[in-house]
Amino acid sequence: MRGWRPIVLLMVFLAGSAAWGETPAKTRVKRTAKEAAKTGGRTARDGALTLGRSTRDFFKGGAAAAKGTWKANAARTKETARSGGRATRRAAKGE
Repeated sequence: MRGWRPIVLLMVFLAGSAAWGETPAKTRVKRTAKEAAKTGGRTARDGALTLGRSTRDFFKGGAAAAKGTWKANAARTKETARSGGRATRRAAKGE
């Protein structure tokens, strides 16, 4: 049982020393994660707005109006997600 402690301590030390400095790879990972979070947030916002607008139009104009609003807003959400995906890929490549 005594033999595993030095191995665990060595692994913790190596992980800590690797995390100590700021490397270009870490910077790129941070930028990529940031862009991915932005994309997720914007897409979630657009999805919620799509639902709200379609519900409003359903009660104001009926099913046909709600369907039209849903399709228009879904296309906008899709474009937001795709542009966010492009930004995330650019961040991952370091551009």
